[in-house]
Amino acid sequence: MARKGYGIVSEGLKKVDEADNLQTALNNARGILLQRLKPEGYWLGHLSSSALATAIAAFALSRVDAVRHRQHIASGLKWLAAHVNKDGAWGDTPDSPSNLATALIAWSAFSAAEGGPYAQAISGVERWLRAECGGIEPEHIASALHRRYGSDLTFSVPILTTCALAGRLGSGPDVWRHVPQLPFELMLLPRRFFRILKLSVVSYAIPAMVAMGILRHQRRPAIRPWRWLRDMAIKPSIRLAESMLPSSGGYQEAPPLTSFVIMCLASCGYADSIIVQRGAEFLVRNVRDDGSWPIDLNLSVWTTSLAVKALNAGGMLTDSQQRMVLSWILDRQTTERHPFTAAEPGGWPWTHLPGGIPDADDTAGALVALAMLDQASVNTREAAARGLVWLMNLQNADGGIPTFCRGWGKLPFDRSCPDLTAHALQAFVAWRKHMPVELAGRVDNAVRLGLKYMASAQRSDGAWRPLWFGNQWAPEGESPVVGTGRALIALREMNLTEFPEVIPMCDRARRWLLTVQNDDGGWGAAAGMASSIEETAFAVEALAGAGYVESVRRGVAWLVENTRNGKVFQASPIGLYFAKLWFSEELYPLVFAVSALARAERHMQGVR
Repeated sequence: MARKGYGIVSEGLKKVDEADNLQTALNNARGILLQRLKPEGYWLGHLSSSALATAIAAFALSRVDAVRHRQHIASGLKWLAAHVNKDGAWGDTPDSPSNLATALIAWSAFSAAEGGPYAQAISGVERWLRAECGGIEPEHIASALHRRYGSDLTFSVPILTTCALAGRLGSGPDVWRHVPQLPFELMLLPRRFFRILKLSVVSYAIPAMVAMGILRHQRRPAIRPWRWLRDMAIKPSIRLAESMLPSSGGYQEAPPLTSFVIMCLASCGYADSIIVQRGAEFLVRNVRDDGSWPIDLNLSVWTTSLAVKALNAGGMLTDSQQRMVLSWILDRQTTERHPFTAAEPGGWPWTHLPGGIPDADDTAGALVALAMLDQASVNTREAAARGLVWLMNLQNADGGIPTFCRGWGKLPFDRSCPDLTAHALQAFVAWRKHMPVELAGRVDNAVRLGLKYMASAQRSDGAWRPLWFGNQWAPEGESPVVGTGRALIALREMNLTEFPEVIPMCDRARRWLLTVQNDDGGWGAAAGMASSIEETAFAVEALAGAGYVESVRRGVAWLVENTRNGKVFQASPIGLYFAKLWFSEELYPLVFAVSALARAERHMQGVR
């Protein structure tokens, strides 16, 4: 609030107050973020509990051994019943609107406890499903899922499989005609053929594809000779899935994926297999005290790279902290070919746990963080060189960067996307002048290709769509504010003399951000949508230093007010998992706000 004297507000005093408020909020937020640094040298957040993850984990344990796991099954169902939405169904987080996938999985989970204390929950979700699907008969459910997911079988097949196992599609072998047969036998082909196949499942779903494909084949076999072929492929496919099982027992450290795999294998005669037993142990070990499970266990590598960029840009880490964090990030770089994606060593996963998979965004994030921490030592430069090569090997022919695999599939998580590409460009630019001449030349070429892709991916209004972030309330679940903000934050690192093509792209993107700022000073996914800390922070950081003083000032004021001067950070479900599953991460609003406020402070002090 501006100081008032004799009914007149001095503009000079107003600016002083705004600067003081900004500094206070930034200091408070930085202090909280520094307190979250673990003694081992990393930041660990907390992902929201997930109704879908909880439902499928409880159901999977009931298929493995309902007696042995009755306590965890009961606590999971109790959590679901306590967190049902007013309309009778569930969303991905306790703050999410009801959706078809979660409603069907929860409905199936309650099949293990029909009647009794859950009769009301079951009748409520059935009422919601009738309104959503037109009925709860198999044909209605299958049609609704097809409308929701189209040709993407990554999640529609697991949902239908769960419903079939739970008896929600009826009884007898005929119910399995509603479940598409996944060609699990093709997973035995050399990985180089996957680019040709253009599979309708994402690249990281191989274990689920194997388990569900085997179950579907057993319940409703194909005609000869496909039946013989698939019979022969069962044991080799299970061995393939076993080879992908991390030491933790959880595929990708993700309760949903692990649950889908073990429920299928347990249901087709492999309950005693290593996959099922260790997968069940993984679920039991990672259930929360309240009986729920999250979508993923943690995003430690990702949140650490974000925290480093937020803090070290302001010189807030001590020398000892920098060395500690540096060592931790370097130790997370992959050193072996990954069994899931066949990725060569050199990338970084999202988590320090053994089930993580190296991906473009986390590799770029680690590289940018390393550049802030140390660009002088031989060890760091060598690690950066391996990371750069890894990213460049991922670059698609269109110049864009996909998440996991170059040219693998036709689905979103295997296609080029602008926010990942921009992040990779930021990593390239951070390290190109510190690399040997030959490698630096290759990096320059990758930058040129990436910029061409960014130009082609920019919408006509100037915005970019993100991939792994969104807004659950927006049309199509998109948040172009996040995508545009992320791209601008990365692209501003480019040398405009060397890469002048960046200028018009950024100008158009900034102008678009200005048009969607809300009247309250914040940003949501689009104009008129409720402002969030995360989206406002991306926009403020992207605009600060570009001459849009009034817009930045209003955005900062919104952040200061809505974080209670940098002390309280309410997370929004902007995180996007595969198949549009939402999650919130408690570190996101904190770390993004620190980055934005720090950038705004430097701008106000005249630092560009």
